[in-house]
Amino acid sequence: MTAKDEVEDRVYGLTLGADDYLAKPFSFGELLARIHARLRNQFPNLLGEVAYGPFRIDDKRKELHYKEQLLELSPTEYELLKFIVMNNDIALSKLLILEKAWGYDFGGEQNIVEVYIRSIRDKLGDKEHRLIRTLRGAGYRMDLALAGGRFRALPVLFQNQARCVTSCSFGHF
Repeated sequence: MTAKDEVEDRVYGLTLGADDYLAKPFSFGELLARIHARLRNQFPNLLGEVAYGPFRIDDKRKELHYKEQLLELSPTEYELLKFIVMNNDIALSKLLILEKAWGYDFGGEQNIVEVYIRSIRDKLGDKEHRLIRTLRGAGYRMDLALAGGRFRALPVLFQNQARCVTSCSFGHF
């Protein structure tokens, strides 16, 4: 972390070997999200469980909870919903969803995404399609703002943490 926030300062810091660059003043939520991203990327099996608004994803157990209720999902539904939740607020095309949830070698039709989205909406009680939005001609978008309050993606180990961090320095994890 540094008070230097010019583009040249960020580029210089990153070229010297920094893995990330956060200028002061910073948001505590952004700091936690950056820490989580580093942990997730460096140690993908470390956290296992991540919360996104009312969703809790436990990738080690292949379980997904919505509003503290375990959802009964097929393996494909799990991968599809996980992908949409983790990429919330981003328009996702059917083709991209097929590639991520089914894999590159899927030989079926794109309308299979519609079938699975309908099933997931039923399981979430999303009858009005307010949580998983259909974007005509573009695909789908998860709208976590409507899913229950303000959205924050945090690993479960950071949830309910009341401490305030005033300064830190990071080396390599």
